[in-house]
Amino acid sequence: MCEMMNAWALCGVGAEKVLSLELKKLGFTVRGAAFGKVRFKADTQGLYRALMSLRTADRVLLEAAAFPAPDFDALFEGVRAVPWEDFLKTGMGLRIAKVRVNRSRLHAPASIQGIVHKAAADRLCRNWGLSRLPEQGKQGEVRVYLEKDQAAILLDLSGAPLFKRGYRTEGGLAPLRETTAAAILLMAGWRRKFPLYDPFCGSGTIAIEAALYAWDMAPGLGRDFALSDLAMGNRELERSVRQELLAQVNVSRIIRLHGSDEDPRAVSLAQSNVVRAYELAQGKSPGKGIRKALAAPWLPDFTVCPLRQLKAPYPAQEGFIITNPPYGKRLGDQESAEALYQHMDILSRKFPAWKLAVITNHPGFESFFGKKAEQGRAFTQGALPSYFFLFTL
Repeated sequence: MCEMMNAWALCGVGAEKVLSLELKKLGFTVRGAAFGKVRFKADTQGLYRALMSLRTADRVLLEAAAFPAPDFDALFEGVRAVPWEDFLKTGMGLRIAKVRVNRSRLHAPASIQGIVHKAAADRLCRNWGLSRLPEQGKQGEVRVYLEKDQAAILLDLSGAPLFKRGYRTEGGLAPLRETTAAAILLMAGWRRKFPLYDPFCGSGTIAIEAALYAWDMAPGLGRDFALSDLAMGNRELERSVRQELLAQVNVSRIIRLHGSDEDPRAVSLAQSNVVRAYELAQGKSPGKGIRKALAAPWLPDFTVCPLRQLKAPYPAQEGFIITNPPYGKRLGDQESAEALYQHMDILSRKFPAWKLAVITNHPGFESFFGKKAEQGRAFTQGALPSYFFLFTL
């Protein structure tokens, strides 16, 4: 299939603007944005490019159909009219992975799920000469959105969520999603010419995502996608796009990225994760023995250091602190987290004139930190409500 198709890129609520800018920078036509999603147009090659290149998208979905669905009859007929045989390989199963309903007369997710599966199975079984769809083996995953009686039938092209880049095998306690880390880097306005420091680095996600950005590395280079298992997939095209993107990577750039944490195990994880990211950036399978890369000046540096002993790693006049400070669930109680936020005033003394970008699940962070943010917005990481704040120290 070479024609232009409608697609959706899903993201955390609050990241729609940076995702739209990403898509436009990649040359896609953006057709609109709503809570947690951006619509765009792409051909099959473009879909592979989006899957591999987007930093802030959690999933990419193909819009198989969109039609009015004020009742179950309209929903059934609309789904049955979808050319499912053009999307799925003969003998594949079909799973309705998610149903979301907003302000529609049809409102029971389980009933909607059953009707959509029945209608799609009816068409596929007729085309393939089957009595029922297989329940084992490869499955096409479908999402159904009903908004004001308008149905959107969406086929998942991602497989595993796109925040699973392949470089992190363990996330540590309350890990930050890779796509969320990429979003706050972009929202903060960080660029590779500036040093970056994360004083609560955990498993290193923010600094590593900054490295991928600085290297011009497409974050999905080291993983597979559901698109290639579909009838519309093209393995040769996938390889071509992957090689083109790999050729753009430059891991030799000198970058000033540093993270620290008081937990030695977290720092050890961060060091292992950055080596795997470096291997993926070179088109290698993670874990193939580039441990010496830890000493390279072009990799983020991670050290064990509690906040009270912090020493500024860079003497630069300007830079960015971008961090996800511990909150109640990670520290054990909310009071401890709030006390830590008060002690974060050390950053103002150690990093005068630097920008500080914080993502936290505490809406009152500003009052405990003792400074009003220049920018603030609500944000979601999966189902977790979060808040983004940007300060000048």
